[in-house]
Amino acid sequence: MKKDSTALLLIFLTVFIDLLGFGLLIPILPAFGLKVLNIDEAAIGIVISAYSFIQFIFNPIFGKISDKRGRKPVIVFCLLLNAIGYLLFSITNSFLLLLLSRIIAGIGGSSISVAQAYIADVTTTENRSKGMGIIGSAFGLGFVFGPLLGGILSEFGYAIVGYVSAGFSLLAFILTSFLLPESLKVKVQNESEIIQPARVRKLIDVQSFKIVFKKPDLALLISLFFVLTFSFANIYGTFALLGIQVYHFTDKQNGYMFGIIGLTSAIVQGTLIGTINKYLTKKNIFIISSFLISLNLALIPYAGNFLGLAIVGFFLSIGTGLFQPTILSLISEVASEQEQGMTLGINQSMSAFARMLGPLWGGFAFEYLGYPFPFLTGAFFTAVIFLISIFYLPQRLKWNEQ
Repeated sequence: MKKDSTALLLIFLTVFIDLLGFGLLIPILPAFGLKVLNIDEAAIGIVISAYSFIQFIFNPIFGKISDKRGRKPVIVFCLLLNAIGYLLFSITNSFLLLLLSRIIAGIGGSSISVAQAYIADVTTTENRSKGMGIIGSAFGLGFVFGPLLGGILSEFGYAIVGYVSAGFSLLAFILTSFLLPESLKVKVQNESEIIQPARVRKLIDVQSFKIVFKKPDLALLISLFFVLTFSFANIYGTFALLGIQVYHFTDKQNGYMFGIIGLTSAIVQGTLIGTINKYLTKKNIFIISSFLISLNLALIPYAGNFLGLAIVGFFLSIGTGLFQPTILSLISEVASEQEQGMTLGINQSMSAFARMLGPLWGGFAFEYLGYPFPFLTGAFFTAVIFLISIFYLPQRLKWNEQ
């Protein structure tokens, strides 16, 4: 048990340090595109989408490799690529170079599903929601301190932000290389090879998608996670643009706003989710969280000022903080032990595809339809999840007794 606790702490530190580097760029990337490269909102959406499109391609590939070769080698390799992507950002002076830096970082950022599989390896079914919450907490804390630090460092130049991001990824690379134990047992690796015979790797592993989606419950849960991620991804980039162009925030104020959202999410996923699971059924968590997400996405463009937006962001983060670890835990529970990496890789890949579509639509809608539309789009689709959570999901997953 002590060994598992140490492994959880190390994977938390690894993801946190890596996401800290990623979080540094969140508030300043749209401003960098507008002010330095003179690109428009739609182009910014393309840059953000490219990062997620690459993750869509590589998440299931890395997840499947980790099922056979182990979690640690994949995580170590991805951290190194992240550092290279951030270094390239620091010397970017054109749209194409910015795009290339995000593509490399996107490949490096494709290890989250492997980290989730690592959590599944070292936790039991009973405490898996709490374990998945650790990943969410690392994300949240990365989005607390990363944007805060990014907003402050941007005053010294955008290149500095890239160098510091690369430094954090290199630190995570070193910690993982020397301290993180392998979580995948040899026995499971061998069984995985029996169940999934070796075949030529393809750019998109259609066979793995077929294996996962032929299971109705898994297909439903992954689809819901896709819809949620698309809804939230509409505000990637556009949230910072809203701060700059509508609320007239500085880069530092945008960093503070992302910090508030990240801190709330980290508290919910890192410390409160275990307690909440004792008092609320999965059905009620889905209903409450999807309602909070839908309502507060709709309120973002009408919050009025920094305080109003901070309050909206606070309740939005409570919703996402409740929803994400719960549905990730369910996906992990429905998947077989031998297919954890592949299943979570497919889910993360679908999530990445949603994060690709969201910014594309969000950037287009912000520029051509008006700034409220990316947020109203997300509110509409999460309202659909809210209705499904009430009228369909409990019967499908037999939640009436839970």
